[in-house]
Amino acid sequence: MATINPYLAFNGNCEEVFIFYKSVFGGEFAFVGRFKDMPAENACRKEDEEKIMHIALPISKETVLMGSDVTEETGGAPQVGDNITIAISPDSEQQARELFEGLSVGGTIKMPLDKTFWGALFGMFEDKFGVNWLVNYEFEQAK
Repeated sequence: MATINPYLAFNGNCEEVFIFYKSVFGGEFAFVGRFKDMPAENACRKEDEEKIMHIALPISKETVLMGSDVTEETGGAPQVGDNITIAISPDSEQQARELFEGLSVGGTIKMPLDKTFWGALFGMFEDKFGVNWLVNYEFEQAK
């Protein structure tokens, strides 16, 4: 079955926040990616290059705390209350499509479910109740 993890959005201080969380939870970051690491066709503004595109901190065997900075290109400054997203990691491509299609009914699709440069099937939406979701099925880990 799919796993669910919290995904937090910040206005330029994601790295500071996650260094703090790491000091409390311990462990090591499983991934740290900056906007400068994206392919050229997804280039960001110079002032956003060092900001966090994605960070992951495992806090237990089952749970990974994830986050990113939100830039002008990725939606502007998050507000308290809408800066938390539920991240779903499905077990299969079919499950990813079913969950995305089912949960997004009546909502607003922010990024259609599609293949990405990091080797995943990924999409984002706000459901009809105002809850933010993302679906990320990693093809490369599925093998």
